[in-house]
Amino acid sequence: MDLTKTALGIELGSTRIKAVLIDERHLPIAQGDFEWENQLEDGVWTYSMDMVHTGLQTCFAKLKADVKAKFGVALTTVGAIGVSAMMHGYLPFGKDGRQLAPFRTWRNTITGPAAEKLTALFGFNIPQRWSIAHLYQAILNGEAHVKDIAYLTTLAGYIHWQLTGEKVMGVGEASGMFPIDSARCDYDETMVQKFNALTGIALRDILPKVLTAGEKGGTLTETGARFLDPSGTLRPGVPVAPCEGDAGTGMAATNSVRPRTGNVSAGTSDFAMIVTEKPLGVHREIDMVTTPDGAAVAMVHCNNCTSDINAWVNLFAEYGEMMGLSVNKGDLFTRLFQKALEGDSDCGGLLSFNYFSGEGVTDLDEGRPLFARTPNARFTLANFMRTHLLSALATLKIGLDILTQTEQVAIDKLYGHGGFFKTPEVGQRLLSAAVGAPVSVMETAGEGGPYGMALLAAYMLWKDDNETLADYLDNKVFASARSATLLAEPSDIEGFSAFLARYKKAMPMEKCATEVL
Repeated sequence: MDLTKTALGIELGSTRIKAVLIDERHLPIAQGDFEWENQLEDGVWTYSMDMVHTGLQTCFAKLKADVKAKFGVALTTVGAIGVSAMMHGYLPFGKDGRQLAPFRTWRNTITGPAAEKLTALFGFNIPQRWSIAHLYQAILNGEAHVKDIAYLTTLAGYIHWQLTGEKVMGVGEASGMFPIDSARCDYDETMVQKFNALTGIALRDILPKVLTAGEKGGTLTETGARFLDPSGTLRPGVPVAPCEGDAGTGMAATNSVRPRTGNVSAGTSDFAMIVTEKPLGVHREIDMVTTPDGAAVAMVHCNNCTSDINAWVNLFAEYGEMMGLSVNKGDLFTRLFQKALEGDSDCGGLLSFNYFSGEGVTDLDEGRPLFARTPNARFTLANFMRTHLLSALATLKIGLDILTQTEQVAIDKLYGHGGFFKTPEVGQRLLSAAVGAPVSVMETAGEGGPYGMALLAAYMLWKDDNETLADYLDNKVFASARSATLLAEPSDIEGFSAFLARYKKAMPMEKCATEVL
């Protein structure tokens, strides 16, 4: 095995840190992972940086063990490395490199006043989870640490900095910090100047430098190698691709970087990314970000997707263990997902809200998971599971309707990836019912973001001169890739519409729950 002919992608997701190693054929050959969860501390969703370090090192150690078991060699080097993570959030550092405030993740909905004022100032939608909204809210709050900020970054940007010493990031990740001018693949200068005038902060002095896919983001240093692999097995000198966010890696993993293509990533959160051909109006529910090579993308992001499903599956597993059954969690997920397809198309009158946290699309600052039914509803296991799966897609559907109906955005191809699609057909069929269009799932759909980041590292390493990212993915990665395309039955589409109408009508119940629970 020639380790220099591999590319490594690492992604710090919401519930799992995962590493995927690919070979020259762009096929996954080894992996490692680490499960974790965010914490709500003092009203802020966060991950401790100690857990970031521990999780990253544990994940890499498992990858090393997998390589050793499969190929009989020590993982001393790779051809290229790329790191991605949950987009957005707030990680400020002082001149001495000291962290000035706890990491504030994308899940927080505590920046409403800042987001509203910046949206009005820029004439551009600034969602609450964006880094610039967190910064301005800290200013509005009078937080003492603001005056000491020398560097503001995201989780992916922080890891990249630790590995390479470089304060840079990919344009897709940067587009979740501050608006991007796609023509220049850099922060929008007019908006930068408006923010500088508003706050007196020289924004470019504290934000990462913006790079595009294919550029070199630095080299793994001796310190960086020990940061990732404290055992000292990994050697420095490996080229490192610009870090990206989970949105950008999802686009790469599903070959969705050309105009009129799109993908839906569904895990702890879910979001749809549609590469656009034209400017769009300003909508609070729609974020404008970019592909890893800088093209404009309309993004519908929902904070909540599978957390409530996971909680119910854990409850069923606990029941099974109480009854003396040997419960395999993976099999349980599969069977319960498949059971959902036996339910009524409109869920038989059952209803759930999967809101563990606030949700910007539906204008809620907090969430309360709810399940409700009428006395005459068809309360079956199949309908119960289908309810939770449709609830996971309902908020996404509300945002997508603005794109497809109000803005008339055309979508030629829509791909699904992430844990929601691991069970064959189920998530794919229900997403198709939501959007009323065919949905494709590739055989690598379960690999998701870390696989996409490995592809971006491979592109930096192996692209031809002047070869675009879209051409590289089309011709070298996905030319012979296998995928399955499915269109929901008309009854499924009608059932989802009926469920969504009931969901919207009951929204005041969820709002009330945040006030009384």
